[in-house]
Amino acid sequence: MNKLKVKIEIDPDIDDCEVVIRCSGVSEKVAEIQKLLTESSPGTSQISLFKKDSEYFIPLASVLFFETEGGSIRAHTADDEFDVKYRLYELEEILPSYFLRISKSAILNTRKIYSITKNLTGASKIEFQDTYKTVYCSRNYYRALKDMITP
Repeated sequence: MNKLKVKIEIDPDIDDCEVVIRCSGVSEKVAEIQKLLTESSPGTSQISLFKKDSEYFIPLASVLFFETEGGSIRAHTADDEFDVKYRLYELEEILPSYFLRISKSAILNTRKIYSITKNLTGASKIEFQDTYKTVYCSRNYYRALKDMITP
């Protein structure tokens, strides 16, 4: 991608705004632009979660992590947990970039990390402030996590 051209077309008959990226291929820069646009759209600020017969609309910022539990996907907040209708790979595609896969069975909100206790022989324990909940990062994903949270 040599040059980035930005063009805005105004059409009063359109209800929803649409952004189209035209390119010869999806480069790292194009993928980054797509992710930034997706994260800034209003639909990605909350997620629909379930508990028993109720549907809850929870801000993504309050979700600590998602994990597989007994064949289903659970979303954990500081003081509650909910069922999720997505698979982990689907969540990876729709969640903002501050969520990161940390094991085959978990996706973490990196903005909520309080501490990481590294275990050289296995998974590293991740703790969150003001809650007893913890999640484990497998050693295969540890480097990506460190790279993401270290400035």
